[in-house]
Amino acid sequence: MTRYVCWRLLWAVVATCFVLTVTFGILSASPNPEASQAAWEAAQSGGDPTETREILEQRRGETGSIAEQYVDYMVSMATFDWGESFTYDEPVTTVIADAWVYSAITVVPATVLAVVLGFAIGLYSATHQYTKTDYAATFVAFFGISIPNFWFAIVLVLVFGELLGLTPISYDSEVPFWSLAHLSYLVLPITVLATSAIASEMRYARAEALEYVGAAWIKTARAKGISELQVTLRHVFRPALVPLITILIADVVGIIFATAYIVEVIFGIPGLGYVSYQALVRMDTPLVLATTLIPVFLTIVANLCQDVAYTMLDPRIDYEGGSR
Repeated sequence: MTRYVCWRLLWAVVATCFVLTVTFGILSASPNPEASQAAWEAAQSGGDPTETREILEQRRGETGSIAEQYVDYMVSMATFDWGESFTYDEPVTTVIADAWVYSAITVVPATVLAVVLGFAIGLYSATHQYTKTDYAATFVAFFGISIPNFWFAIVLVLVFGELLGLTPISYDSEVPFWSLAHLSYLVLPITVLATSAIASEMRYARAEALEYVGAAWIKTARAKGISELQVTLRHVFRPALVPLITILIADVVGIIFATAYIVEVIFGIPGLGYVSYQALVRMDTPLVLATTLIPVFLTIVANLCQDVAYTMLDPRIDYEGGSR
């Protein structure tokens, strides 16, 4: 296991470097609208557009060959010297330190809701198969997985923000953080984030629980007079929990992070997704690479935790020599 974990950590570093390399290559090949705008304004005012572009590139640290810039950026990423953000005129680490809190206030509640409601609905649906409740839960699951998150977010804004006026339309960072007013700004974003995650976990929980609902020991437990709640929790949920936990770690991280990017942009929440979007628009390479590094590395580590958790929860799995 130690060798396996070390190998996976090494692979995590390689995969992260690969993603950062691809991101850097795309940004380097893309035209810089800010430099083009500055050169155009210099030409309009009678200045030298070439000199203006060179000054701007020098200020942004884009001097030298592409190879030299690549080495500088990768070394900076590895040493956590992520440079200055041209979009916010602050160190990249400061921007991220300010932004992650706003991501956490939506991601953490959505994750908790996904785990609690997803598992609970899935278990209830499995133990009440082919009932109206089961059909309703299945419909909700397919609805949550099928609808595009950006479309669902816009619909909620139009219905509850514009038509009914029950919630604010866009986020206001000036609202006191610990207040009911602030909570009203988070209801719709958390709903959008949690919907697809709950649907996904509900499907997994239902599928895993169905493998044990008709097992012989379940019938024996019921024959002994054990309550239905104890049967569900102790004899259905416990064996189903092993694959569910291993699926949960990577699956929820992927769904939440991917959806959070869209949700933060739509609702104007100044989290990591919104910051990354603004950096892309402004071609802010240091900030783009930093905001790319964080979710990529977290996702890779989450996959590693998933595999390790599988081994810890099921001793029959041995990554050194296969299944025992």
